[in-house]
Amino acid sequence: MNSSSLLKGTLQTIILKLLENKAEMYGYEITQKVKEITGDKIVLTQGALYPALHKLEAEGLLETHTQTVDNRIRKYYRLTTEGQNGAKTQLKEAQDFINQLQMILNLKPNFS
Repeated sequence: MNSSSLLKGTLQTIILKLLENKAEMYGYEITQKVKEITGDKIVLTQGALYPALHKLEAEGLLETHTQTVDNRIRKYYRLTTEGQNGAKTQLKEAQDFINQLQMILNLKPNFS
């Protein structure tokens, strides 16, 4: 799917939604879940994902902790209380936008 500009505008909402559904996730897990859900049509790159995660963390919407798994340190992300509220708000805004976009895209040309 070649829609990186569309993805860029929705990446934070995608992350918040995934973390709303699952208590915590690490970065690679997020990328794989998006690929799985979309049938490989949306592939998140590390270059897009980690800046978005860091921004959400800086805004107080995410908190992190690390854990050693198979001798590797894994950084897990989870929603803060503010992040849970932010997720609900962003998801509502995204749904409203999708509904409005759908109305525009379904317009039929007026041949009067």
